[in-house]
Amino acid sequence: MKKIILMIIATAFLINMTIAQEEVLDLRNKVTFGIKGGVNLSNVYDNKEKSFDTNAKPGLAAGAFLGLPLNTYIGIQPEVLYSQRGYKETGSFLNSKFTHTTNYLDVPLLLAIKPSPVLSILAGPQFSFLLNGKYDFQSDILSGQVSKDYDNENARKNTLCLTGGLDLNLENLVISGRAGWDLKENHADGSSTTPRYKNAWLQATIGFRF
Repeated sequence: MKKIILMIIATAFLINMTIAQEEVLDLRNKVTFGIKGGVNLSNVYDNKEKSFDTNAKPGLAAGAFLGLPLNTYIGIQPEVLYSQRGYKETGSFLNSKFTHTTNYLDVPLLLAIKPSPVLSILAGPQFSFLLNGKYDFQSDILSGQVSKDYDNENARKNTLCLTGGLDLNLENLVISGRAGWDLKENHADGSSTTPRYKNAWLQATIGFRF
């Protein structure tokens, strides 16, 4: 994941340097509102570094954002997003496949540093509210897929996260890349037999500013 983040940052700065040579619409001092949609690539990791080997899972990310300038170079950008996260596991026994999907309402509150009209650097806390989720299971002995709604009273419903990334502002079009991590594990009290983990994800979206 670190290599992907560094690649995104390097690509964004290269694009910024290229576009900066051209005249672009500067909206840094304007209050703006926008909508965006894209994908998450999420996975989980064990907070206590115990064995918990999983694969990344794609999911939907969509919502709205508000740009509030403090001056030309600094602003605040709150967002509200519907966000799917989770993980996949593949077992050798009966060729089984397990997918865990959780649906969140994410509310990032981001500090925006705007060195140019094209590039914004964003970072800040995110509050995530668990809406629902489900388990999907497939194996050779099953003719189809078994789905079960996520119902775990011990699951943490409200999670504090940290997120950050870059926005490329191409006039009214906004191309965004984010990385995020849970700061608290999924267990509310630690007593559940469900595997303990934290979410981590990469997010790519395309949006439009009004």
